[in-house]
Amino acid sequence: MLRAAQEIAGVLGEDAVTYDADVLEHHGHSDWSTSNSPGRAVAVVYPRSTEDVSAIARICNRRNVPMVPFGAGSSVEGNFSQPHSGICIDFAHMDKIIAFHPDDMDVVVQPGVNWVDLNSHIASSGLFAPMDPSPTATVGGMVSTNCSGTNAFRYGTMKDWVLNLTVVLADGTVIKTRRRPRKTSAGYNLTSLFVGAEGTLGIVTEVTLKLAPIPEDTDVAVAAFPTIRAAAAAAAALIRSGIPLAALEIMDERQMAILNANGSPAVRSRRWAEQPTLFIKFSGTTDAVRSDAARATSLLQQQQPHSIGDEGERSGRKGSNVGNGAVLHFARTKQEEHDLWAARKESLFAMTSMRPPGYAIWSTDVAVPISRLADMVDWSKAECGRLGLFASVVGHVGDGNFHVAMLYDPRDGEQAAAIARCVRRMMDRALEMDGTVSGEHAIGIGKKECLRDELGDQTIGVMRALKRAVDPKWVMNPGKVFD
Repeated sequence: MLRAAQEIAGVLGEDAVTYDADVLEHHGHSDWSTSNSPGRAVAVVYPRSTEDVSAIARICNRRNVPMVPFGAGSSVEGNFSQPHSGICIDFAHMDKIIAFHPDDMDVVVQPGVNWVDLNSHIASSGLFAPMDPSPTATVGGMVSTNCSGTNAFRYGTMKDWVLNLTVVLADGTVIKTRRRPRKTSAGYNLTSLFVGAEGTLGIVTEVTLKLAPIPEDTDVAVAAFPTIRAAAAAAAALIRSGIPLAALEIMDERQMAILNANGSPAVRSRRWAEQPTLFIKFSGTTDAVRSDAARATSLLQQQQPHSIGDEGERSGRKGSNVGNGAVLHFARTKQEEHDLWAARKESLFAMTSMRPPGYAIWSTDVAVPISRLADMVDWSKAECGRLGLFASVVGHVGDGNFHVAMLYDPRDGEQAAAIARCVRRMMDRALEMDGTVSGEHAIGIGKKECLRDELGDQTIGVMRALKRAVDPKWVMNPGKVFD
């Protein structure tokens, strides 16, 4: 492995390779991740082009050295951990927008491009990339985990926005999965094969993304409910109504209490009702937003939620009344709209800020069919509550996906084992409901056995055959997805 790193330095330059212990630790362990391995890479290398990555692959493949791609380090299932050591490939220097085609509504980028920076760069064109994962996420990692986020209810997941990929295979071969048109029926769908593969089949070095028009108008509403089941049931009713919401999120009463205690000043400027709460985003033309908001208000009044915000407050959309017994609080200004949605986006960061010293977060997610959403959320909340530890539910209920986060002391073997059993029961319950063990975090090293339960040995066998076909030496991010 060290000889491979030295050979890479000879090709890319000494400044493209580091053996610094702190850098290796940063690239091998994550406080965000539920799964970390004790192993560390022997070196981190920094390519600047597809040609550099191809050279790295040729060297590592010839020497049977594992290659582990690294994007922003924000994944949570140990996706970039190094259980077999090897060479970690960091794409921090491959952060260029290669080509922007506004008339075709697409953009070609390197994998190290941050999605927030990308949208800022192209905003003047009236277009944007609609995925909305962690604000730190980069496009390469988003492709590798088939990310989604709060906008998935309206726009789908990453697989729906990738037109083509340039991929370096294990032996250094460079392929492009297809050309740039929005539709094609030419050959196998290799693009989708690599999206969500977590770097186990090849290393993505260029991505062509479809873009969407920035909506003319948006609005945000929030509503609190007496129970988590009531909130989840209301979410399911909104989904089935056909109202074209931009996003539909849920946060339980513990998350709302955290916002009151640890939110940013803008979020804490209001006193949040500490009850299970739906966050609803509308987007489209101004008339469409107004119409959709009125329909949602009517539907949620039938669900009988409580109002949210200051006690006794009943606010209409941007200050206009929506009738007696209105159940939603709508943002009255664009700043308030931003602040309301910030409460949802800050949830994980606000929770981590309250961790006792030495404590860790175990975060996991599942997704189930919409008809089982209320049952699954309610069951998970009750199951986590039996642990006697901090546990909270938050997630993208618009597409049946939600997260559970639990704080625990990893030095306490009994606590860690109890949480592991709880998470496993949650996975089993989701599968009983014909759901999935991973809605958006991928598999990594944390959910390999759960994937076997979901898909079975025969399906995993097909995946292994594909893996052997393109990576016969098993050097591409080994130890992830399946063994």
